[in-house]
Amino acid sequence: MKNKLQKVSQKPGIYRFLDSQHKVLYIGKAKNLKKRVSQYFRKNLTDKKTAALMAHVADFEITITENENQALLLESNLIKELHPKYNILLRDDKSYPYLFLSEHTFPRLDYHRGAKKEKGRYFGPYPNAGSVRDNLAFIQKLFKLRQCRDSFFNHRSRPCLQYQINRCTAPCVNYVSIDAYQAQVKNAIDFLEGKNNEVMQSVEKQMEAASEKLDYENAAHWRDVLIRLRKLQAQQFVTGGKGNSDVFGVAENRGQTAVAIVYIRHGQLIGHKTFFPTFAHTHTHTHTHTHTHTHTHTHTDTLSAFIPQYYLNPIRESEKIDRIVLSHVIEDRQWIQNALQEFFHSDIKMVDQKTPAFREWISIAVSNAEEALKHYQTEKNNILIKLELLQKKLNLANLPEKIECFDISHTMGEATKASCVVFGVEGPIKKAYRQFNIENITPGDDYAAMQQVLTRRYTQLKINNQLLPDLIIIDGGKGQLKIAATVLESLQVSGVMLMGMAKGPERKPGHEKIFIFGRESDIILQPDDPVSHLLQWIRDEAHRFAITAHRKKRGKNRLQSILDTITGVGKKRKMDLLKHFGGLQELKNASTEEITQVKGMSRALARQIYAVLHKV
Repeated sequence: MKNKLQKVSQKPGIYRFLDSQHKVLYIGKAKNLKKRVSQYFRKNLTDKKTAALMAHVADFEITITENENQALLLESNLIKELHPKYNILLRDDKSYPYLFLSEHTFPRLDYHRGAKKEKGRYFGPYPNAGSVRDNLAFIQKLFKLRQCRDSFFNHRSRPCLQYQINRCTAPCVNYVSIDAYQAQVKNAIDFLEGKNNEVMQSVEKQMEAASEKLDYENAAHWRDVLIRLRKLQAQQFVTGGKGNSDVFGVAENRGQTAVAIVYIRHGQLIGHKTFFPTFAHTHTHTHTHTHTHTHTHTHTDTLSAFIPQYYLNPIRESEKIDRIVLSHVIEDRQWIQNALQEFFHSDIKMVDQKTPAFREWISIAVSNAEEALKHYQTEKNNILIKLELLQKKLNLANLPEKIECFDISHTMGEATKASCVVFGVEGPIKKAYRQFNIENITPGDDYAAMQQVLTRRYTQLKINNQLLPDLIIIDGGKGQLKIAATVLESLQVSGVMLMGMAKGPERKPGHEKIFIFGRESDIILQPDDPVSHLLQWIRDEAHRFAITAHRKKRGKNRLQSILDTITGVGKKRKMDLLKHFGGLQELKNASTEEITQVKGMSRALARQIYAVLHKV
């Protein structure tokens, strides 16, 4: 080993430490290979992490590169490919979401993820689906662009819900001229590019023009848009400037690290994303609590290792970042900055000084990292592990941080109720659960019931600008799934994954078939699979909630109808009874003496009512 060390080049490159089976343990970069590699073979290593690594090193290999930047890029690529045991690893999403503006006469603006095949403009990437949906909802509210696909747009004879809730100008039925719609499009583009002054000038002109034509309703709309834009501009002034910045914050606890990135685009904070970088031998988060302090990295180590892996990635080549702000000083800042400038072909700057201009941003990023890590490490958050397994097992593009599951319950078509249960990264969100009375359908028609509940649920969410789920689960197979997809298309809900759970031939838990809308083949999970347990839990919770509501409604209906069979209890007397006791259940719990207290009630009739109700 000593002879091999003496022959190591002093040029830049990467080095790989190997164990006795020639497996790669660690990959590092160096400006001077000889100087860097020799440091690892000193006798008195004070760093426990390095000492633990070197105790297993049997050999090393080097690769010389033309320059330092190539060394950093090669290191990043090899870490992603080989997953060395002692390197920090970034488990990134497969793709990032965008807002897409088509090239139609009446362009549509919609959520997009994946290959950019369709002609048009792509705005982003955004940190997660939620931030795309928030921006899409905000732009629809301000500029009213259509979101629907051509198949929906080309077959309209009257405006859809988007027009009715004032989120679209209905170009599908020619309620808006091409010129007027193009003005909407230009405002939206300027807004997405951060040109808020230009947008406000345009909006002000439209407001004045509407006033001159005595079109006060339209003038009031543009006045409201102007107010919202001014508020937004005030917020942008607080966040600072018009540039695009990524702000990194790091938190560490019990050997586990969280890195939060706050995304600022055109001076506007558009969202944040938290990563939990780990080591190859503990790459599933089930080992969160088994990290040893031997593998603890400092915040500086984490940022130095994390940033190249995060940025030196083909999916980010088109990003336009002006500034990267770091919560901690890193030794390789200039080196990494040079490599990123070459990669992005831009003058991107890395800042690791806590100057007043960046202090508030850094504080936000660090707070997000600390909060995410705290939640991540609680026992309650074991569901996060299962959600990550669900993402991997079902090959989902992003982690399903919000799941909604629907179920229908009735008895031979009687008293049909639907339930919606909501799950997040901390488990069931019971305050968000909802029950729905299903009316005006053919008794027992589960398809019509599902269509009604989904329409009502997501119409309400859109009207109230509430967060849409990442994943919708339907208790049913391909038929129910098709109904759900049709509803979402009609409401222009995009970027949401649809899943159906159909019971197997034996109708036993753990033997369900999983259907993902848009995919041909179904998925069958093993009964002992944690993902299967998670899906059963969510589905069973929806079923429990639906059947409880159904039984309550059925009991109420039967109690109501039984009153109609009692001679002497007409419509008015029935209303007097219900008004006096406040409900059917309270009436059923009343004694004969209490029933007698109702105005105009004889003792004989009270006894008869009591007897009949207690037979139910």
